[in-house]
Amino acid sequence: MKERANDAPPDDMPVVLATEGPHGPVIHAANRAARIAGIAAGARVVDMRAVCPDLRVEYADVAGDRVALGRLVLWARRWCPWTAADGADGMVLDTTGSDHLLGGEASMLDEMETRLSQLGLSAKLAIAPTWGAAWALARYGPVRAICGADEISAQLAPLPVSALRLSGETVLLLRRLGLKTIGALTDVPRLPLTRRFARSGLQDNPVLRLDQAMGRLGEPISSAEAAPRFQVHRPLPEPIADPTPYLPDLCRDLCAQLAGAGFGCRRLHLTVYRTDGEISTVGVATSAPSRDADHLLRLFDDKLERIDPGFGFDQITLEAGTVEKIDIVQTRLDGEADEDLHLTRLVDRLTARFGSRSVTRPVWRESHVPERAESWSSALADVRTLPRPTPKERPIRLLHPPEEVRVFYAVPEGPPAQFVWRRQTLRVARYAGPERIAPEWWQDRPGTRLRDYFKIEVQSGQRFWLYREGLHGDGRGGDPRWFVHGMFA
Repeated sequence: MKERANDAPPDDMPVVLATEGPHGPVIHAANRAARIAGIAAGARVVDMRAVCPDLRVEYADVAGDRVALGRLVLWARRWCPWTAADGADGMVLDTTGSDHLLGGEASMLDEMETRLSQLGLSAKLAIAPTWGAAWALARYGPVRAICGADEISAQLAPLPVSALRLSGETVLLLRRLGLKTIGALTDVPRLPLTRRFARSGLQDNPVLRLDQAMGRLGEPISSAEAAPRFQVHRPLPEPIADPTPYLPDLCRDLCAQLAGAGFGCRRLHLTVYRTDGEISTVGVATSAPSRDADHLLRLFDDKLERIDPGFGFDQITLEAGTVEKIDIVQTRLDGEADEDLHLTRLVDRLTARFGSRSVTRPVWRESHVPERAESWSSALADVRTLPRPTPKERPIRLLHPPEEVRVFYAVPEGPPAQFVWRRQTLRVARYAGPERIAPEWWQDRPGTRLRDYFKIEVQSGQRFWLYREGLHGDGRGGDPRWFVHGMFA
C-alpha cells in the first residue's frame, strides 16, 4: 500500500484506504497492522471502526494508483527486461537469468525491498517458477518467499483456496465443501472437480487455476512495452568548442535507426557534455513525425551558438525525445512532391527560428456557436485527433466581436428590410435562413438568448451573415438585437 510522501504513519498504526460503496465507504486496501487487527478488504468502514476504534481512514485515488503502477512497472525493469502489471496492486517480473547479476535470488529480493522502501512503498515479495505460485505466496505467504520448482506443492498446500485467484463465489462454494486450503483441494480426485466446473470460466475453475500454479498449464502474460528509445552517441578523441561538424552524421545515423524501426520523431534533443562536468541541451520539434536527416539538421540552425563551450566538449548525444509510427505510403504517380510535406517543413523551420508561440494554426472545436468552433493552437501541436465539425457554409471572415447594427422594418420571423452598419444604410435584396443556434447550456450563463442567422445580400452586391439575438416574448430580455457576424466572398 502506498503512503503519501512525508506523511507515513507508524508501522503499528492500522491504516486503510476507502472507496465509496452502495451503503457507504468500504475498505479498498489495508496495511499490515490493519490486517492483523482483523480488517478485511470489501468490508464497510463503519463496521471496521467497531472492530478497531483507532483505525485511520483515507480515501483511495484509484485512477492515480493505476497510473503510478504503470510507471512503477517500467521503473522495475532495472532488475529484468520483462515486467507487467499484476492486477491493481501488484507486479510480475520475469527474472529468469537476471538474479545472478545481483548475487542470487535472495540478494535480488534484498535489493528490491530496499529500493521500494526508498520510494515509501512496503511490499511482499515472492519468487516462484510460475506466475500463479508467485501470486499466491506474495499475497498469502510470508513477507518474503523463495520457492523452487520441487517445492511448489509443499509451500502452496497450507495457503487458502483464495490464493488460486478464484472468484468469491467459487471460494465460498469450496469452503462449504470443506476444501479450505490448496492442499485439501489437491487431495481431492480430479475427475469430480473437472465435471463440477467443466463449464466454468477461468476464474471459476479451481482445476485450471491449480494447474497454472503447479506449472502443468501455461499462462501467457502481456508485458507493457516502453516507448522505443533512439539515441546516437559520439565520444570525441579530444575536446572541441563547436559540435556543428558532427551534427550531420548524428542526424543521418539517428534517422537510419528510426527508418529501420518504422518510426519518425516529433522532438529531437542534442546534448553536449563538457570536460568540466557541465551538460547543455538544445531541443527542436516538428509539426509531423519526420526522419529526414537534412530537414532535422536545418532545425538546429542558429541554435548551437547559444551553447557555452567552456573548456570544450568531449561527448555529444542526439536523442529522439518523442517518436511515432510512420506508415510508408506510395508517392504521387505524376512524380511531383507532396505539397503537405512542404508545408510541414516550412512550419518546422519557422517555428525553429521564431519560437512555437509565433507560429499557430486554426483548430476546429466541438461547438455550435461560431466563435467557439475555431481556435488557434501551436503549429507543433498534434491536431489530428481533434474532432471535425459538420460541414456548413460559413463566411470566410468572422468579426470578433460581432458588430451590432440598427434595423429598420424587420419581418417578424425574417431578416430586416434595411439596416445601418458602419454608418452605411444597406437595403436587403435577397436572403436565406434562418439557421437557429441555441445556447450551450453547459457553458453559457443562464438567460443567454438563442440566435437566428441569415445569409443576406444587399443591393450593392455585398453578402453578410447577420443574426438576431433573442425572440419577442422569450422572457430573457427586451426587444431582439441584431448583429453582423461575418462577410461572404
